Amino acid sequence: MANNHTPLHDEHVALGAKLVDFAGWDMPINYGSQIAEHKAVREGAGMFDVSHMRPVDIRGAGARDLLRRVLANDVAKIDETGRAFYTCMLNTRGGVIDDLIVYHLGDNWYRAVVNAATAEKDMAWLSSQARNFDVDLATRDDLAIIAVQGPKARELTYSALDDEQAGAAAELKPFRAAVVGEWSIGRTGYTGEDGFEIVLPADAAVDLWRALLEAGVEPIGLGARDTLRLEAGLNLYGQDMDEDTTPLESGLGWTVAFEPADRDFIGRESLEAVRDQSPRKLVGLVLEGRGVMRHGAAVRAADDESTEAQHAEGEITSGSFAPTLSRSIALARVPVEWEQRVQVHVRGKWLTAYVVAYPFVRNGKIRIDL
Repeated sequence: MANNHTPLHDEHVALGAKLVDFAGWDMPINYGSQIAEHKAVREGAGMFDVSHMRPVDIRGAGARDLLRRVLANDVAKIDETGRAFYTCMLNTRGGVIDDLIVYHLGDNWYRAVVNAATAEKDMAWLSSQARNFDVDLATRDDLAIIAVQGPKARELTYSALDDEQAGAAAELKPFRAAVVGEWSIGRTGYTGEDGFEIVLPADAAVDLWRALLEAGVEPIGLGARDTLRLEAGLNLYGQDMDEDTTPLESGLGWTVAFEPADRDFIGRESLEAVRDQSPRKLVGLVLEGRGVMRHGAAVRAADDESTEAQHAEGEITSGSFAPTLSRSIALARVPVEWEQRVQVHVRGKWLTAYVVAYPFVRNGKIRIDL
């Protein structure tokens, strides 16, 4: 069975992209040097085709009430039209069904952008919860998404938009969005840099992509997107959290709105039961020497010389070489009492890593002591 293609597939091929299977989609992993692409976003501007992700429009008189029920964060925080926030959608056990950004785009109109790998599951869950609400759910397969990120992203994006679109984009503060015709432009992203995520009709995607190229924006693949988001300390669904982990043990406690106390969101009871006693936490790690920490690697206490890898209490959830820091970094889920140093199992050896507060990099600046 052939994979799905985004409206920009032929553009990727023409640019010499290396395509890989990602959640059933042929997506560019890189266009040449992944490290060069990473640095292009940190130092200039890069664009990502994220049209494999799924915009879902939630409309109707019951839209706000439905979202207050199914999301851990409280959509009442974005009652002002044009605002956006990041949140998790939980199961009854407090596990994360998906993480997503929700935009309030108009009266009784919200748009959630869900992950490609979880889109079908998310829609089934939302549909099952929406039965008692006056709401219409629409999967927007007719739309594409292009993200433009980096310190020069805003100025270069303006030159690729028409006057009305550029004017609306220029007025946006972080985590704000504007609707211009069939387009929505959000000042959001997944790299730790400034920029936009532009949702537009699929048949307009190629023209915008080419205009951005002409403006000097570099095409960036999923490989650099992953190292950028890891440096920024941003979770990846399926690795750093999933249906068997809660936001509280995934570094996402800040996305759970326990107030007001009478908001009965799905998963609340389970989270409250472990709110002050979660046995695990997500931490940042920096490897002391050479080597690369990878997803799934075992982590043990710094003074533990006896634990075999398969019995270690901690685990790397995301790990990679970090181009901005020129060393390996990781996110790891470990017991809450672990501090300062740990040992990570890398290629058959236990290597020392230091526990740090993430993000590692934000807005092009290294945020930790090396």
